[in-house]
Amino acid sequence: MSVKEAPGWLRDHSSRIITAGIVLALLYLGRSVLIPLALAIMLSLLVTPAVRALRRLRVGRTSSVLVAVVALTVLGMGLAVALGTQILRIAASLPQYESNVQRKLKTLEEVTVGPLLRLTDQTSRLIEIREFAEVPQVRARDVERSPPAAVPGVVALEPPEFTSHPLQLLWKLLTTVWRPLQFAGIVLLVLTFVLLEHESLRDRFIRIAGATDIRAATLALNDAGERLSRYFVSQFLVNLAFGLAIWTTLSMLRLPQALLCGILAGVMRFVPYVGVGMAALFAAVLAFAVDPGWSLAVCTLGVFILLDIVVGQLVEPHLYGHATGLSPLSVVVAAIFWSWLWGPVGLILSTPLTLCLLVAGRHSKGLGVLELLLGNAQTLTLPQRFYQRALSGDPHEIIANARAFLKKESLAAYCDRVVIPALHLARLDAEAGAATGDQQLKIRRVIVDVAAALSSNRLLLRRRHRGAVLEEVTAGRWLRQQREQLTGKWQGPLGVPRGSIVICIGLGSPDDELATEVLARLLRSEKIDARHFSPAEIDAGLPPGADPDGVAIVFLVSAFPGPERERADSISQQLHELLPQANLIRVFCPGVAALSESSESGNAEPTVGSLGEAVAISESWKKARSEPRSQPLNMRGTWSSG
Repeated sequence: MSVKEAPGWLRDHSSRIITAGIVLALLYLGRSVLIPLALAIMLSLLVTPAVRALRRLRVGRTSSVLVAVVALTVLGMGLAVALGTQILRIAASLPQYESNVQRKLKTLEEVTVGPLLRLTDQTSRLIEIREFAEVPQVRARDVERSPPAAVPGVVALEPPEFTSHPLQLLWKLLTTVWRPLQFAGIVLLVLTFVLLEHESLRDRFIRIAGATDIRAATLALNDAGERLSRYFVSQFLVNLAFGLAIWTTLSMLRLPQALLCGILAGVMRFVPYVGVGMAALFAAVLAFAVDPGWSLAVCTLGVFILLDIVVGQLVEPHLYGHATGLSPLSVVVAAIFWSWLWGPVGLILSTPLTLCLLVAGRHSKGLGVLELLLGNAQTLTLPQRFYQRALSGDPHEIIANARAFLKKESLAAYCDRVVIPALHLARLDAEAGAATGDQQLKIRRVIVDVAAALSSNRLLLRRRHRGAVLEEVTAGRWLRQQREQLTGKWQGPLGVPRGSIVICIGLGSPDDELATEVLARLLRSEKIDARHFSPAEIDAGLPPGADPDGVAIVFLVSAFPGPERERADSISQQLHELLPQANLIRVFCPGVAALSESSESGNAEPTVGSLGEAVAISESWKKARSEPRSQPLNMRGTWSSG
């Protein structure tokens, strides 16, 4: 099959894979050019606030850029000189620490390796005793050891003494530092021109990327610039404060070269996750070599752990929180990818480079998969997550998510915004033939577990369902039967005061029956005498001894749009004849639809679009009923005068 004969989706995937391979090859082969360019652009985002501050002081544009670049250069040179000086001091002091290191290594060997060696020696001795009983032992003193014979024609050479001219040493020093100096010079030069032509570069990018949609290109560029600039400035300030805190604390602990540890801590903190650990390990090893005891090394590790927890858990969330919008896993994967592609510089630039990809995916339809893979936003809606976990047969995670939801919202809101739409998704898949019978049974089991766990009646938690029972009845019917075992067949006494009962009736589908049972439980949790009946039970009439005037409200419940709603008018007419004094209200939930059907025309009864509204109406009725001079409540929102 040729490329032209291949299906469209296959050609699209092939073209994307080829494009991604070409981009990766260009990034790897052009790293000597792209790394300085990327580093200069990232530094420009850090320096831009300083340039703007100088411009607000009425300093010229060129002068502002030059002052900012010179300040950055001086800061970098000072940092390099401080690092070099501290490293030379450590190298000069190493002979003084040799005895401490040897003694502590010997102690560690005795504590860790010593028991293992003793165990090995004991095992070897037992093996030798066993072999001695079977094979004659050859004594070591009977073996004559002769010195190794000299090989004729081979002359042993002594290593020559190293002698070099001072100019050669100077040349080697220059060749060693030339590449870093060259790299830094290129970065500073590109940085200068990027800052000088900031507006021009922005206009060119908008012209290239947004020739057809300038608005979208401008939003993408502003989003990337604001996010990256805020991230860089905030992280630079946080890491600077972290390095100063490490320097100050270790100086108070009298650790030599505390300045070096502080600089490393501040710089390495740009490396995600492992940077602080590497700096802490270096400082602990230095304290291990310097101090004759163990307290300095332990205190050094404690300082790093404590300060990192304070900065990571308290300072950063309040300063810029989740400003990057990246998921933790994407940060780790990006660090591994960019360090493999560009080395140490790629490791430092991994987060901002990945953030650029996230912004590109957010504002470009063709790159939308990048936002899905790299972002920290929820990829599934709450109903979709409920339905997916139900298909997997995992009620525990659903219950955990529900309890997290209930910390901020009510149970009625959870049912309206999560449970009912999830039931609608399951219904759509069942109608399309995408869900098998076993999957539907698994969903019913999960829903029963979730409903029982979230029920206010703790006695229901002890009653476990059986798969065979759920195969015969629906989830709503099973939950109702479990409740009837505690409250009786009629879910309460028949002799009740006038206008004290709320009846909930589903339109007939299994989902309507479940939504009706959920509404009844919500009302009973509010101390309202709510009872769940089916249309077939209404056809049979009122139970013997029941007073029709005892019913105040009748809710006609439909979980989501379906053919069952066509029966609503006939059921309503039957209820008006059976319960003439009751207020009939239709609870028609929209399901996964965005719009509610609460404003249907042609209905004699008021219609609400959620279980929460039905609970609110019942609470208003209960409050009005408890007042001494209350009047009957008209469910359209007014008081009747009868």
